[in-house]
This record gives sequence, C-alpha cells and structure tokens, in this order.
Amino acid sequence: MTDVHATPDIAERSGTFALGGDLPVHRLGFGAMRIVGEGVWGPPRDRDEALAVLRRAVELGITFIDTADSYGPQISEQLIRDALRPYPDDLVIGTKAGFARTGPGRWHVLGRPEYLKQQVELSLRSLGLERIDLLQLHRIDPGVPLADQLGALVELREEGKIRHIGLSEVTIDELSAARAITPVASVQNQYAPSFRQSEDVLEQCEKDGTAFLPWAPVGRGELAGPESPLAAVAAEHGVTPVQLSLAWLLHRSPVMLPIPGTSRVAHLEENTAAAAVRLSEEETERIDQLLGA
Repeated sequence: MTDVHATPDIAERSGTFALGGDLPVHRLGFGAMRIVGEGVWGPPRDRDEALAVLRRAVELGITFIDTADSYGPQISEQLIRDALRPYPDDLVIGTKAGFARTGPGRWHVLGRPEYLKQQVELSLRSLGLERIDLLQLHRIDPGVPLADQLGALVELREEGKIRHIGLSEVTIDELSAARAITPVASVQNQYAPSFRQSEDVLEQCEKDGTAFLPWAPVGRGELAGPESPLAAVAAEHGVTPVQLSLAWLLHRSPVMLPIPGTSRVAHLEENTAAAAVRLSEEETERIDQLLGA
C-alpha cells in the first residue's frame, strides 16, 4: 500500500520540470478553473474555501498554477492574487487569453491582436504582476492569421510583459506552424488515461522538451468514484482511482505536468497526494488493458 497522505511539500515528489527551459516547477500543479462560480462564471459559492484551496496548494509544494483570463472572467486571477500575493519566489503562474465570455458556459474564440494585448494587460492587473511567466493562447482563432495572434504575444514578450508563450488545444500541424513563428514553452491539450487523442502532440513535446499540460486529466469523471474501471487496481494499490489516474500521467512522460483542479481543500489534498504514488510497468500495462488503450 502506498503512503498517499497530503504532507507539506508532497508535490515535490512528482519531480521537477524546467518550464521554458528556465523555470523549474514541480510536475504536479493546480488548475484554477473550478475556484470560480458555476459555468466558470462569476464569484465562487464559497470565497473563503477558494482562497484556502490556493493557500493550501502552496503549502503542499505546488509551484505551478494554471489559470485564464476567461475563468470568471478575471475572477480566478483575482482570487490567486488575493490568496497568494506577495507570491512565493518559486511560484510560477500561467494564464491564458483568446476567449471572450458572454455568460455561464459561453465561450467565444477571439484572437484579434488588439484583444489579446488588452487581455494580457488585464491579466497583469488582475494577478498583480509586472510579467506573466507563461501566457498561453487559449485557442487558435481560425478567423485570424496565426502569425498575427502569436505576433501580438511576441511583441508583449519583447516588452517584458510575457516570459514564455504556450498554446492550448492544438494539433501537431498547428504546433509545427506555431514553432516556426516563436518558441513554444507549453502545450495544454485534453488528455487522460481514458482520452489519448493528443498522443502525437505529446510525443512531439517529448522530442522538443516542451511541457505538456493535460486538461481534464482524469477524464470527464468516468475515472473517478466506485464505478471507475480503475477502482479494483486502485484498491489493490491503496489509492483512489483519481490518484491512480494522476500517477499514471506522471509515469507516462517526463514532460507531463498534470493540473487537476478543485474548489475544495479535501479534494486538493487527495489530488496532490498522488505525487507519492509509484507505478510499475506491469501496473501501467494493466491500466492500459482495462481502458482498452
């Protein structure tokens, strides 16, 4: 049985990755989408709990937090500022721009250069930062030339307002096209033990030394709970199905930086404790067989 108690700095046991080649972070991070209201809109139901989650994440050794201007909008970034500023020296915050929001659950891709620049300025203010360590293009806008979208971010990087540029939900061809314009520090695509459509992108990230941030890292809920196809293996290992899924991701690739999110401290502690889980090759093969991978 694995010791999976959430102890101080346990995230360190997930290993370290140099984001952009110069920003070392613990590989198990935190995704801050769920700390806002329902439909990723408006303030959280329990603001005190949301702030407690962020502070506890740092106590557990998490050094990378992923957010976006569209979460709230702006509210996730503001909560991070209110909970953690002045920021620990080793904390890296990545945010995203490229969506416009018109209501709960409503997302509209918007990649016009002037909009991206405006949103980065708002993120700097919301987070209370002079420079954003990682700014990811939340989606490529098909109605705007990619060179114009990334060009806006490159200009902001040259102005010292962005340190590294990343992408979100891209194909292998889009990644290649982007890398012809600017270095890409990270790719954030949907990926989980039960959802591996971005396998080719992950493999390219491995070759390039690019961080791969899997969103929905435990699927759409199908891997959690007693009905999970991983429940039996998890029980044998003395962990939960969610912890087993996160451990699988960490085992899958050294460039993998899972960013599970939650609005509850107890759930955060459960997720982060997965950093201590170790899997053998036989166990990972068994998980693959159970999921039909």
